[in-house]
Amino acid sequence: MKRKKREKARARGGVLFCVLVYLFLFLPILVIVVNSFNATTSKPYLSWKGFTFSWYAELFTNTDLLGAFGNTLILAGVSTLLSTMIGTLGAVGMYRYKFRGKGLIDAVLYIPVVIPEIVVGISLLTMFSRINIPRGMITLILSHVSFCIPFVIFNIRARLSGYDSSVEEASMDLGANRIRTFMEITLPILAPGIAGGALLAFTLSIDDVIISYFVNGQTMTYPLKVMESIRSGVAPDVNALSTLILIGTVLLVVLTQSDLIIKHRHY
Repeated sequence: MKRKKREKARARGGVLFCVLVYLFLFLPILVIVVNSFNATTSKPYLSWKGFTFSWYAELFTNTDLLGAFGNTLILAGVSTLLSTMIGTLGAVGMYRYKFRGKGLIDAVLYIPVVIPEIVVGISLLTMFSRINIPRGMITLILSHVSFCIPFVIFNIRARLSGYDSSVEEASMDLGANRIRTFMEITLPILAPGIAGGALLAFTLSIDDVIISYFVNGQTMTYPLKVMESIRSGVAPDVNALSTLILIGTVLLVVLTQSDLIIKHRHY
């Protein structure tokens, strides 16, 4: 009896612990969603004055906020595309070929991952100032690509760890050249790793604040716009846009999981 009571107590304690952890993680998000419907118009927009949809209507008239969000999407899209292409070629090349300095390059890849972002931001700002590149969208893209490439390479290398190169040899033995083998054999096998690296790069790019702060010039991104608004209190229209982004992300995850479930049942 005592043993059963102890097991029940442990189970209840585990449930309570999980509830507290999830509250700690998701309660701030819930506050943002609730505050996007707050009718208050006085800064810092924290006191509840009633329920309204007016901030969602005002959101679509806030050209500065929408422009910053558009810049963020462009920046994240271009950075993800470039870092995925470069990272894929780099990961495959480092896996296949042995060359002098390979170990050094492999070690250097970890630098953007382990050092503080503020150091990376200052370093990039210094470099762009030295070579007279005006700060703006170009410097933002170059910066985001530079710190996204290692994450793409790490994801693809994890996929390559169990890669069987004899499949490529069989393809070429059957008459396919290297390009066709790479496009029709190698890429499909590496697709999960490439997709994972691309998604991680997109997330890192769309979420970056510190590095973007140093190299953005006059180009405003959504995270920088939110950081700027914190000084006077985050306006409910910012919360409204954050809520729409959250809803879009949840819908994307649900649709992806539903597609995977349907495919699993089909097979």
